[in-house]
Amino acid sequence: MTQEEIELLFRDLCVRLPYGVKVTFAGYSGRDDCILNSQHLNSTYAIEYLKLKPYLRPMSSMTEEEENQFQDINLYELPYTVEGLDWLNAHHFDYRGLIEKGLALEATKDMYNK
Repeated sequence: MTQEEIELLFRDLCVRLPYGVKVTFAGYSGRDDCILNSQHLNSTYAIEYLKLKPYLRPMSSMTEEEENQFQDINLYELPYTVEGLDWLNAHHFDYRGLIEKGLALEATKDMYNK
């Protein structure tokens, strides 16, 4: 992983922490997938972020209802307002192309349903 990719992944993970992003620890045996949140900032998980791969939803998986919600929030600014970015993070969408870059895994359809 290049330094640029590390920085991109770390920046992305930091903004997703309040939303409980699900991650896997790539290359670690015996570790299950878990939800990463702000409580992990001072834990060993933070040290191992190079091995983390978040589960994110591709932008193409956005439903029509979600698209309408997003458009209601993200008015007048392109590509995204702060509120729009918060909404995308809360709904675990990959707006940075991390899946395509191999830095994230595609979430299954119902992975983030409550």
